[in-house]
Parts: sequence; C-alpha cells; structure tokens
Amino acid sequence: MPSPKTIRFIAALLVTGMALVFLSGCRADPTLPGDQTPDTGTAVFTDVPAATATVTATPEPMALNVNGEGVSLAEYDAQLMQLQAADAELSKPRTPEEQSQMVLDELVNQTLLAQAAVEGGFQIDDAGLQERIDALAADLGGQAVLDAWMVANGYSPVSFRSAMRRAAASAWQRDALINAVPERVEQVRAQQILVRQRDTAEGVIRQLDAGADFATLAAKYDPNTGGILGWFPHGYLTQPAVEEAAFALQPGEYSPVVETDFGYHIIYVIERESDRILSVDARLTLQHLALDSWLEARRSASTVEILLP
Repeated sequence: MPSPKTIRFIAALLVTGMALVFLSGCRADPTLPGDQTPDTGTAVFTDVPAATATVTATPEPMALNVNGEGVSLAEYDAQLMQLQAADAELSKPRTPEEQSQMVLDELVNQTLLAQAAVEGGFQIDDAGLQERIDALAADLGGQAVLDAWMVANGYSPVSFRSAMRRAAASAWQRDALINAVPERVEQVRAQQILVRQRDTAEGVIRQLDAGADFATLAAKYDPNTGGILGWFPHGYLTQPAVEEAAFALQPGEYSPVVETDFGYHIIYVIERESDRILSVDARLTLQHLALDSWLEARRSASTVEILLP
C-alpha cells in the first residue's frame, strides 16, 4: 500500500493537475496519461457469442466530448476519486455536485490545452510517454508502488497512459501561454486613502484641494501602512475601479472618490514607469489571468458535451 506521502505526491500530479502544478511553480510534465496498453480495469469489454469466435468490442463509456475528442468515464471516475480523497484529507466542504463539476471543468481545460498543443506542433510518441511514466515510477520508489496507486485510485494502464499523454500536452501549451507574459510592463506606484463613508471621502478631497499633504492624510486614516499600495501593473488589483483610477493619473495627481465593495477610495500616484520588471507575485497573477482568458475564449469557440450517465 502506498504511503500517504506517495499518495499526496501522485495526487499533486494527477488530481486537478493543471491548477496544482501551475500554483506550485509551473512544472511542465507530469500530470495525466493514454496508449494501447492492455486494460486491467473496465474500460474495454468484449462480447463472445456462443455460436461464433468473433469478438465484438463494446465502445468505451465516455464522460465528456470536447471538439469530437472523448475523455473516458474511467478517467473521470479516477480523478473524482482522487479529488474526494484530497477533500477528505484537507476537510474541504465541497458537495458531490461541486466535486463532479470541478473534475469535469479540469478535464475540459486539459483537453482544450492539449488540442492546442498538438495544433502548435507538440508531439509525444509511445516511447517518450513511457519514459515519463518510468521516471515517475522511479521517483516513487518503483513500478510496484505506482501500480498499487493506480489500482487504488481506479486507473487502468490504458486510462493512466491517456491521462499522462493529455497532461504532457496540456502542460506544454500552458507553459507556452504563461511564458508569453512579459517580465517588464507598465506599472504605477500608488497610495490610497480608504474610508467607509462617502461624506468622509468628500471631506478628504476638499482638504486635498486646499493643499493638504496626501501622505499625511493617508497616515491618519491608515497608521499601519500609510495607504501604500506599492507597484502594480494592469490586471493585478482585485478592484478594477481602483486600478483604472490609478492608471488614469500622472505622478503627483490624485483621483476623485472611487467607490468599491471596500468603501470609498482616493488614489494618489507616486511614480509611474512604462517598462518596469514585474514582481514574482505580480507576474504569477498576470500568468493566471492570461491562462484563464485563453481558456475562456477557447471554450466559447469549442463544442463540449457532458456524457455522464
């Protein structure tokens, strides 16, 4: 029986692979599998009539279809089992419906990425795929450990290889998308005054109009940080209205009152650069946005069928 450490290691590769691998540092390859290895599970059945030796293969049940490419029910069941186990270990309060939708969304995303990778020239032959599986087995302590995990988590050799093949392609396309995010972009360094009441914010504006120092007022309303927002690019802040206001300003200018769910903001731009290197956190955020935007556009232009019984 694989140890908990082993289970967590493989789960990081195979359960909701794209999201987990991306967040852990954009590791490129190991995620999910597909070839023609004999199936030890229920993916393919044969029907042998008593009166003849002819063998008729029953079509493998599919969980979904993306642009004419199917994803097997066996792969869906295996990923759902892993997600359920991970949720139980981490005490995640997701409903069965939420878990199912999460797995379906992940499989659709992986398939869309993998299809784009093939269109972009990605190739992996059976030998290359086997090398990845062998390397994974070696990292885990041997093929027997990997085999035991596959059995415990509902993978047959066929469904595992299918998942690995798809993951390799989707990771390749994902990396192409996130690496296209530039390291240097336009950014502003800003400061804010945030208050709960509009009347208060309008009073601050009157003081600023009369010549009050912004930094002094900001320190009054936020003694801990002085309202410093730091450097940020387009697309980084969680409040687009604040970001829009900041990028409309030149250094030394302050905005009108900006209303958000947090309250009423007045933004002041301290510095502005057209070509400044991104912080690690900011670039990761922009990479996530680029990936999400690409997936949304790709999915809207695709045909996705959910075939669950």
